[in-house]
Amino acid sequence: MSSRAVPPRATASRVDAAAERSQRNACPAMPDPSGTSAAREVWSGRNPGRVLRTRRLALAVPSLVAAGGIAWLAALAYPAGVSPLAWAVLGLFSLVMAWQAFTACQYAYGLVAALLGDRAKSALERRSEMAGAVPAGAGRTAAVMAIHAEDAVAVFARLRVMARSLAQAGTGDIDIFVLSDTRDGAIAAVEEHEYARIQAWASGDPALPRIRYRRRTENVGRKAGNIGEFCRTYGGEYAFMIVLDADSLMTGATMGRLVRLMQESPRTGLIQTVSYAAGRDTLFARIQQFAVRLYAPLALRCLETWQGPEGSYWGHNAILRIEAFAQNAQLPRLPGREPLGGEILCHDIVEGALMVRAGWEVRLLPELGGTWEEMPTNLVDLLGRERRWCQGNLQHLRVLPWAGLRAASRWHFLVGILSYGVLPLWVAFLGLAAWQAARTGDLGLLAYGLTGHGAAAHALAALSIAVLALPKLLSLGHVLASRQRRAAFGGTRSLLASAALEQAAWVVLWPVLTLFTAGAVVATFFGRVVRWETQDRDDRQVSWGEAFRLQADAVVVGALIAFALGLVGDAWLALWLAPLALALVTSPAQSVWTSRADLGRLARARGLFLNADDTAQAPELAELAQIRGLPTHGTVHGTVHGTVHGTVHAPVRPAPLEPAIWLAADEA
Repeated sequence: MSSRAVPPRATASRVDAAAERSQRNACPAMPDPSGTSAAREVWSGRNPGRVLRTRRLALAVPSLVAAGGIAWLAALAYPAGVSPLAWAVLGLFSLVMAWQAFTACQYAYGLVAALLGDRAKSALERRSEMAGAVPAGAGRTAAVMAIHAEDAVAVFARLRVMARSLAQAGTGDIDIFVLSDTRDGAIAAVEEHEYARIQAWASGDPALPRIRYRRRTENVGRKAGNIGEFCRTYGGEYAFMIVLDADSLMTGATMGRLVRLMQESPRTGLIQTVSYAAGRDTLFARIQQFAVRLYAPLALRCLETWQGPEGSYWGHNAILRIEAFAQNAQLPRLPGREPLGGEILCHDIVEGALMVRAGWEVRLLPELGGTWEEMPTNLVDLLGRERRWCQGNLQHLRVLPWAGLRAASRWHFLVGILSYGVLPLWVAFLGLAAWQAARTGDLGLLAYGLTGHGAAAHALAALSIAVLALPKLLSLGHVLASRQRRAAFGGTRSLLASAALEQAAWVVLWPVLTLFTAGAVVATFFGRVVRWETQDRDDRQVSWGEAFRLQADAVVVGALIAFALGLVGDAWLALWLAPLALALVTSPAQSVWTSRADLGRLARARGLFLNADDTAQAPELAELAQIRGLPTHGTVHGTVHGTVHGTVHAPVRPAPLEPAIWLAADEA
């Protein structure tokens, strides 16, 4: 990792000059920010670069030690000798467990950083926790929502909630833009109708922000081109831009706080917030919303601590300095043919890296709050999103060699690539290790050394189980240690029951996700290009026909595993691999049953899979649910001691022949 937290002097001068120009474009009376005492937002200490380097080594060294220790113990416990199969199993085991060791170290690192409190936080994050109004004459801000063939009624419902929240927060210098790339005339007509309705609604209250709508006739560059066209056309009117996706929701208070932080930090080009998934009721969505709330905070704390001012951009629920973005985040076409060449699909992380390369700080605020998004509500739609993200992340193989990128940015790219690249290795390891176990009669590395003999095997088993279990155990312990955090999940009993059920669900979901995504990785390298379509964001129940059609390969693989285990006749091997085979064979049933909204609402009524958006629901979420006719927090808790309502199944909608979504929600 690069140890330089402050850009070179020449680059810094350009940054300060650009900050001055962007502010003066939108507000001529703004003073020169380069002369203020807040010009340098760096880490505490006399040598910020050394502090940043130390923080990065504190993550890298334990990760390498743990990975090396697992590989060494595996070689001691199960010597490969001259067997090519044994060497292949040992090598694959070492690689996949190295990734698990890195993951475990991130959570341990995040826990330590969380315990250190303010001592591990950046100056910008500490200021974000303080109350304060946006300075007068800070320049105008545009909150832009890029859409393409979305449900216009749902989109403008979110905008109505955000507009009212902005008015209540007294943030008068923020305008809202809807940037449409819709090409379908019928959908565009609905957008224009909803725009006319919200304009009529807003005209009755002068405190509401100005709401504007623009539709492009040519979809050049998709979402990146849509945002870029806005910067060229309207950028001179605004100092900052808050980027929202079609499923984003952000409170007016949070928007105002972001504007204040940007104004106080002239060297900061972009601030990324964490938007938690909320607002969906299928069982699948409820489990995922609970899991992200429980397990993400420590990983995010780790990320913010080691990356410092060289962070990443996730494409939405972020604020950026328009002129800095427009000047430095222009994207070229990648050389070669698709899928690895052509337009950059997961472009947000590349845009963030280009801003860091230009000397701007890109920051993460992991605990800001007041910002949400939505997520796929069933397994089929999630698999489609994973296929798109897979192709987008693998494209970054051609971005890694770009000149001038900071080491932290290259590491962001590499982590995204490896997160997908490790999955084919898992499939290969499980297959070859099972073959080896069938030949030798010993589960060996397939069981992480649990069936081995001797000190090396016992140490290997202990270390392997530790790195596999630590992320969830540390996250759970972190929540249990605080009464306030426990209450956010409905109390200790609800938290523990939900965590146990989530783990059971993960046991059957992991084989399906791994097999599917590993196949997507291989298909991408063989030249398969993902077909983009609009994402269905509603609670959608998957039909049996759709589930079997799209997951037939998982059923076949599971059946073949069961058949092979029957032929081998090894009881221990069959017992060990039975959950994997069962998960694959039943994957269509998983898609159908977990896509039921009535089961999700029943779980919530019984106090399961609760999170802070259930136990202390923000007014904006409650208002959005009311507008859309969804059950609110109050309704749910009203059913706990009475009859459970809302047991009608979500509508079964036809789906495309293959699950995929268009580039409207760019996260990678």
